[in-house]
Amino acid sequence: MSTSELLLAQSATLRAPDIEYGQLAPMLIVFGVAVAGVLVEAFLPRRGRYSSHLVLALGGLTAAFVAVVMLAGTSDSAVGGAVAVDGPTLFLQGTILLISIPAILLIAERSVDSGVGAATAEVTAASAAEPEGGTDAFTPQAFAVPGSVAEREATKNAPGHTEVFPLTLFAVGGMLLFPASNDLLTMFVALEVLSLPLYLLCGLARRRRLLSQEAALKYFLLGAFSSAFFLFGVALLYGYAGTVELPLIGDALARGTDDKTLALIGTALLSVGLLFKIGAVPFHSWIPDVYQGAPTPITAFMAAATKVAAVGAMLRIFYVALPDLRADWRPVMWGVAILTMVVGAVMAVTQNDVKRMLAYSSVAHAGFILTGLVAANRAGLSSTMFYLLAYGFSTLGAFAVVTLVRDSRGEATDLSRWAGLGRRSPLVGGVFALFLLAFAGIPLTSGFVSKFAVFQAAIEGGAVPLVLVGVVSSAIAAFFYVRVIVLMFFSEPQSDAPTIVVPSMFTAAAIAVGVVVTVVLGILPQGALDLADQAAVFFR
Repeated sequence: MSTSELLLAQSATLRAPDIEYGQLAPMLIVFGVAVAGVLVEAFLPRRGRYSSHLVLALGGLTAAFVAVVMLAGTSDSAVGGAVAVDGPTLFLQGTILLISIPAILLIAERSVDSGVGAATAEVTAASAAEPEGGTDAFTPQAFAVPGSVAEREATKNAPGHTEVFPLTLFAVGGMLLFPASNDLLTMFVALEVLSLPLYLLCGLARRRRLLSQEAALKYFLLGAFSSAFFLFGVALLYGYAGTVELPLIGDALARGTDDKTLALIGTALLSVGLLFKIGAVPFHSWIPDVYQGAPTPITAFMAAATKVAAVGAMLRIFYVALPDLRADWRPVMWGVAILTMVVGAVMAVTQNDVKRMLAYSSVAHAGFILTGLVAANRAGLSSTMFYLLAYGFSTLGAFAVVTLVRDSRGEATDLSRWAGLGRRSPLVGGVFALFLLAFAGIPLTSGFVSKFAVFQAAIEGGAVPLVLVGVVSSAIAAFFYVRVIVLMFFSEPQSDAPTIVVPSMFTAAAIAVGVVVTVVLGILPQGALDLADQAAVFFR
């Protein structure tokens, strides 16, 4: 072989992997729109940014969802095997995008402090204590001291905090990449891309600024800590298998020696980072504080979409890379699922704040979702994906309702303030009751079908005791859900009861979407169940 031929052969081996842009279209569209949002922030006048951001965000998310639909049936890898485009990827990406659209509408709400009639006095009182101008949920100047002159001036000069739109889109882009990652380094990058914007967004609440900033700091510190565990686990798995690609790690475990200590420790550390993101016990302590302190639209987005992305990543790791360690990780996940269901349900009973109650409810639901993962079969995979779809819309709608109950200090989240709410506003009370019944797993709601599906898959996988614990936990959870319904419809309203504000079409649309999905998936779930079952095949 001549010198020139040798050089050509070497350059061919060093050539960067071909990038299949069509298969990456959903993620590229979202990241592209996020970058466009940064340019809007840099070059457009402040008062013209809001509408531009809204059009960009909704248009980009819709286009990305269309791209997901067009990729239906694809089962392949891209970017040199770093990204897998298969059934679970596309189903979960579609779920994240569908959840993100009403979440953007909720974030875009600009009339949550406005109301009619009895709201006038309360809004007037609020304006005396809060910065004037602007009625959204986000502070106009994040770095300003709460209540300072600088903050009031920023509110007058530039109402609205439009940076939330590109930050949210960057988080969505990371969420799309997280369950699609086919190697551990790509998964770590996706984890950080989705997490960093959320750390910032949690600290941008317009009211209760100090509580919001505390939530952001706590989320950042604990999130960084869990990311370090994840990265250490990546290093140990690489040390065992000599690769970070999930299918190759699975192959190494299948043909490996009896000594898998390094792989087991790596799996444990990797699991810590993922269990933190879904809020499983004992890595759940940040959930109630962050959910309570963050702006409620961001809480809704995190509770719905982040759980979908994190569980999707867990499914890919355990089903693709670690099936040969099933006998080792299943008992541990049994214990985590049991603790998560029981602790979440019991702690929710003791809460007196609506957002903290929903936060512990989210913890309990993480345990129910882990029941599907523990099944370790195709039914477990499909039922878990269906659960994520159903739960995401219900929880988004529930937090959207919370934004409507307000007094002079902002959102009235103390449960005692919700007494008689269903009598004063049957529509709002009825909608919130529907979401609570779905969380409790009452028939004819999406929650019942979701729990039935994951419990059935767990029984098929031999996890009958786990299902029994899940049923008991569901009964405990039903108690505090029904307690709130009784409080709303069978208690006398307080003399200074909070106002049910009139939302714009954005929040109304977000709530309506949540109601429709909750009811349709409860009455006619078969189409979504079949779609999840067809998608429940990983590319290897």
